[in-house]
This record gives sequence, structure tokens and C-alpha cells, in this order.
Amino acid sequence: MTLLISALITFLCLRFGLNFNVDLTLLSIAIIFPLVFTIRGSFKRREKALEHLSDFICAVKTVKYFLLSSDDLTQEQKDEAEKMLVEINNKTLQHLAMRDNDIKRLDENSHKVYKYVLDEGELIPTKLKDRIFKYMKDMHECIENLHAIHSHRTPISLMAYCEIFIYIFPFIYAPTIIYNLGMQGADWVAYFIVLLTQFILISLYNIQNQLEYPFDNIGMDDINLNNFKIER
Repeated sequence: MTLLISALITFLCLRFGLNFNVDLTLLSIAIIFPLVFTIRGSFKRREKALEHLSDFICAVKTVKYFLLSSDDLTQEQKDEAEKMLVEINNKTLQHLAMRDNDIKRLDENSHKVYKYVLDEGELIPTKLKDRIFKYMKDMHECIENLHAIHSHRTPISLMAYCEIFIYIFPFIYAPTIIYNLGMQGADWVAYFIVLLTQFILISLYNIQNQLEYPFDNIGMDDINLNNFKIER
């Protein structure tokens, strides 16, 4: 869409001889700087998500190993504990993959482990129970951090600002390029420069938009959540 607008504006400027000289430095600051800022922010958010996912799977596995190491628990009780932890793992990843900000069900699943440890408290040594609660705290912290990344992203106003200026850019850039070229019979050069510049801007915007939500498996750089499952 933006390329069509750029081509149309360039055609109209060439057709009616519209050109003027404008310093493009301010336009570069108005568009490139916010785009780079949002791309860096999205990339850092993706790296943080990877870090929290790694910590999350480590905490879940550690709680699992602690529970399975108890000699006093029966095999049936160990299977029940393992099933609960697998469910927490899967539900967390499913929550991240969906654009749903409701975390109530995930909290309920996480609470089952706490209730299980209390119910089977007589069969779990106190020292082991303390270790389990410690890693459960780490697990909950990772879930909350991931939910925060899932729910809160780049401010909508900044994204809207970048998109609006990308659409406005050809109205100022095309006449300026035509003025600076000042050549007769080389209209294709003006088309090439304007379209290439607009293509770069909209590509950067789309890259930022894909990095913005790294859990939906739509972009090429999205996080593969299947790599963070207990059963993999």
C-alpha cells in the first residue's frame, strides 16, 4: 500500500512539475530514530523472554526432580505430581501463544502444586519441602515476567506515530528527490529512489511489528515454544 502511494505521488509530482528543496535531516530523525528505538526495544524484550523461558523450564524440572526423588511418595503420587507440572508447563506455553491476557486459569494450575505439597506434607521431608517452595517461587516469578512481556509491549502511540510518518514521508520526500536530481528524461531514477526508501522504511516497521510479539510463531524470528516443554 505504501509503495503504491509513493509511486502515485512521484508520478503526480513529475506530471505537474512539483518539486521543492527541504532538509531531510528532520524527517530522518522523525522516522528512523523512533523505528530504531522500537526495534531495539522489541529485540531486548525477545531476549528477556528467552531468558525467562529458560529459567521457567529449569525451575519446573527441578521441582519435578525433587518430588520424584522422595522415597516416601508412592509411584502413583509421583505420577500425579509429574502430571501437574507437565500441565503447568503446557498451559503456560499455550497462554503465551494466545493473545489472551487472562492468567487466572494459569494461576489455578500453579496453585495445585502448592496444595499437593501441603496435602502430602507428611511424606515429604521438611528440607526437601523448603527446596521445592524455593524453586516454585522461581517458577512463579518466571511466569509473571513472561505474562508481563506477553501483555505489555511497545506503546501504541509510538507505533501509530511511526506508521503515520511513514505514510506522510512520500509527500515530502518525492518532490525533494525530484528537485535534487534536476534531470530530464530520468524519471525512473526518481521512482527507484523513492520506492526503495519507502520499501526500507516499511520493512523496518514490519520487522519491529513481528518482533513485538515473539510467541505467536508467525514471524521467522519468533520463539519456538516447543523447545521449552518438559516432554520434548
